[in-house]
Amino acid sequence: MKKGKLIVFSAPSGSGKTTIVKHLLEREDLNLAFSISATSREPRPTEIDGTDYYFISLHDFKQHIKAEDFLEWEEVYRDNFYGTLKSEIERIWSLGKNVIFDIDVAGGLRIKKKFPEETLAVFVKPPSIDELKIRLKKRSTESDDKINMRIAKASVELATAPQFDVIIKNYDLEVAQNEAYELVKAFIQ
Repeated sequence: MKKGKLIVFSAPSGSGKTTIVKHLLEREDLNLAFSISATSREPRPTEIDGTDYYFISLHDFKQHIKAEDFLEWEEVYRDNFYGTLKSEIERIWSLGKNVIFDIDVAGGLRIKKKFPEETLAVFVKPPSIDELKIRLKKRSTESDDKINMRIAKASVELATAPQFDVIIKNYDLEVAQNEAYELVKAFIQ
C-alpha cells in the first residue's frame, strides 16, 4: 500500500479548524479524505456515527487501547477519550488519498512525531480567548461548565502553537481558508 501524506489541523475548540478542514475537503485537486476519529463521548444531536466520529463505549475504547489499535489517543476530559484508529489511516491510504485530520493539539503532535516526513502539522490560532468563548456560546451545544473547561484548556493549547510546522491566524475565515489551501497544495506536490 502506498502511503499518502498526513495533514493535521489542530486548535482550541472554536478556532475554526473544522470549517477550514471542510473547505479543504471540497477541493478535489488536493485528493483528501477525512480521518474520522473515535471517541467515547456521547454524540451531539447533529452528529452521525461513522461520519463525524466513530462513537464507541468507554469499555470498548479501553479495549482498543490495550490492543494497540490506535495511532494516537488521549483522555481529553475525564472519561472522554478521543483517538485515531490505525485502520482508519490504512483505509484512506488504500483509496490512494491523503489523510486530513481535525484533531486536538496533543494528538496532532503525536502524529507529527510518528510520521515527521509525511506530516504537515498546522495550528489554527483564534483571534483571542474572548472570541473563542463567544464562538463556543454561539454553538449552543454545551453547558457553561463545558465551555469554561474548553476555555481553560485553550490557554494551554495556545502555548503549543510553536511546535507545529505552521500557524494560521484565523482572524478572517476566507483568508485563513485560502492560506490553508495554498499550504496543503504545496505540501502534497
